Amino acid sequence: MQHHISRRRFLQQSGLLSASLFVPQFLQADSGNTPFSGKRVIIIQLAGGNDGLNTVVPYQNDLYHKARPGIGLSGSKVIALNDELAWNQKMEPIRDIYEGGYLTIINNVGYPNPNRSHFRSMDIWQSASDSDDYLSTGWVGRYLDNYCSGQPHEAIALDESLPLALKGKQHKGLAFTDPNQLVKQSQIPMTQQWADTPATHHTEASYLRSVRSSTLQSAAYLEEKLGGFQWVTGFPMTDFGKQLQQVAQLITAGVEAQFYYVSLSGFDTHAGQNLLHGRLLHQYAKGMDALYRYLKDKGEWKNTMVLTFSEFGRRVKENASGGTDHGAANPVWLAGGGIKNPGILNDGPDLDNLVEGDVAYSVDFRQVYATLLEDWLGRKSNGILQGKFGTLKV
Repeated sequence: MQHHISRRRFLQQSGLLSASLFVPQFLQADSGNTPFSGKRVIIIQLAGGNDGLNTVVPYQNDLYHKARPGIGLSGSKVIALNDELAWNQKMEPIRDIYEGGYLTIINNVGYPNPNRSHFRSMDIWQSASDSDDYLSTGWVGRYLDNYCSGQPHEAIALDESLPLALKGKQHKGLAFTDPNQLVKQSQIPMTQQWADTPATHHTEASYLRSVRSSTLQSAAYLEEKLGGFQWVTGFPMTDFGKQLQQVAQLITAGVEAQFYYVSLSGFDTHAGQNLLHGRLLHQYAKGMDALYRYLKDKGEWKNTMVLTFSEFGRRVKENASGGTDHGAANPVWLAGGGIKNPGILNDGPDLDNLVEGDVAYSVDFRQVYATLLEDWLGRKSNGILQGKFGTLKV
């Protein structure tokens, strides 16, 4: 009697589903593909909705302090950037990045008709869609479809699951929390059994063979690059710090990834915000400082651009629990060796003209993506972003 096993059950039993080795078979590079230029983008997601007003603080604005009598920041709790805006003092570790001319703050970033759901807003940011358009591919995934060879290691997420941003129609990125674990998972006997099964016309068997093939090639590539390579040091031993440590390891080992995706969660600060928010910002800043110093020492900072974003900001008015609720537009910032216009790019939030209690957007988030794609990576963005979005002078 012949027994059948479902694709999902097989992946669960082999460990491949949980390890996110859900990657397509390699496809031949099309004529538009070019060799890796050496330039890369590191995407950092502050998950949960970072409070931008208490990160890049309008510390001199009376309306800010009136709306936030309990959690508003001033005095020793901020680091003044100019007469209007300041960093939260917990961002002190990135002072050298900012003052060295390697960071640009972009205020009021968002999109029309903002959505306050974590999941939906994150999908919008990751797919680069309009708020009423539902896409199954991400902006980085479409970049992989258009400009890359199809090898999963060209976009790597340091996570247990692959974010939508890294999923294309033909090509997908690769997700793992530890490259050594990826190698071990690829050596599971059950997956080897499926890989050695002769090709048939059965869709499931062919699919499983392609998963196994891609996994083996990705694991072999990483094993070759990382084999015998000395482990990097100097990173904080937080989960976030370890993610950035892995990124630094992969970069300096010569892995030809054009995108890395990492995240720091916990920013849904509905109650008792200031203590938690400050702790998270400090974790972020310590990790960023370590990444900057390491890559600069290795000569790779000049080839690196880091985007930090969150799915939305918080409402301007604090709530009764000493926290903030889901909002809309927010600052994002770019950091790296290629910054040409460091500092503060545009005016801070206009607190006189809120939209339903939220900061109004003045920069579409897809302009940030267009800037990374066109001005940093040298690629046309229209097809990837499904429209023409102007670039920013960063």
